[in-house]
Amino acid sequence: MRRIIPVLSAAVLLVTVTAVVRSETQPSGITSLLGKPLTAPAIAPEAQARMEAQLATARLDWEKNPADPDALIWMGRRAAYLGRYREAIAIFTDGISRHPADARMYRHRGHRYLTVREIDRGIADFEKAAALIAGQPDQVEPDGIPNARNIPTSSLHSNTYYHLALGYYLKGDFGRAADTWMKARDVVRNADNLVATSHWLYLSLRRADRTAEADAVLAPVTTNLDVIENGSYHQLLLMYKGEKTPEDVLKAAPEGSGGSAMRYGVSAWYLINGKRRDAESLWAAILSGEDWPSFGYLAAEAEVAARR
Repeated sequence: MRRIIPVLSAAVLLVTVTAVVRSETQPSGITSLLGKPLTAPAIAPEAQARMEAQLATARLDWEKNPADPDALIWMGRRAAYLGRYREAIAIFTDGISRHPADARMYRHRGHRYLTVREIDRGIADFEKAAALIAGQPDQVEPDGIPNARNIPTSSLHSNTYYHLALGYYLKGDFGRAADTWMKARDVVRNADNLVATSHWLYLSLRRADRTAEADAVLAPVTTNLDVIENGSYHQLLLMYKGEKTPEDVLKAAPEGSGGSAMRYGVSAWYLINGKRRDAESLWAAILSGEDWPSFGYLAAEAEVAARR
């Protein structure tokens, strides 16, 4: 019987995931904060094939050892990279039932709850993860899609606080978001974490009318920071400092999630400086795109939804 139980539990998860996969081969089943159905993001054929193979490998690894939390996490992460967000949520939900004290399960499920616009559920998961990591040693979080130097730049603690703060920000709770982004900033000391957290921290403090604190956030940001993957946030911070213009940033904004991040940052800067029409114009431009899983798109969506 000892061998039968894990096999049966693995079968139950695979049946559940199969049902979710069937639903996600059609439109995503996700509705925006504005009530718009969101279609599954397109993936280039070569990338699709590569990521499908990675997911298949991750699933085989987990089937060989269903008691391994790392194997389950990678299966969930690989599913999410393919845009199968509800499948990923189902996998991490199973992970929580198996490993209820593992903060990583809540951290990863919470991320995907944000993606599918279930913000309150995401916040609840991140708050649970934050409670579980309190007083515990931090750990580097490996990248599923490595950066140019193959150097991970974040950790379990920083990602938990970062995404929790984003949830608060999306709800308009800017003071709590700022306090939580401070934790994300201070727990990992590298340039990428500094610029990613400082961008959102600055905006949160400005919108919470804590201007002096916001100005202090910009002090460590210089042009020569050794940023590996968060160049969009670095450029925005230099704009907040007055070293670049909004036009400079918008001109450099690429298509996709990086571009949405830059456009959203400029829009938020317009908003806090009394240029609401310019902000609204950028929100419309962002929402006309297709990269709805990105945080820049999600934030723009939340801005428009809050004004309806």
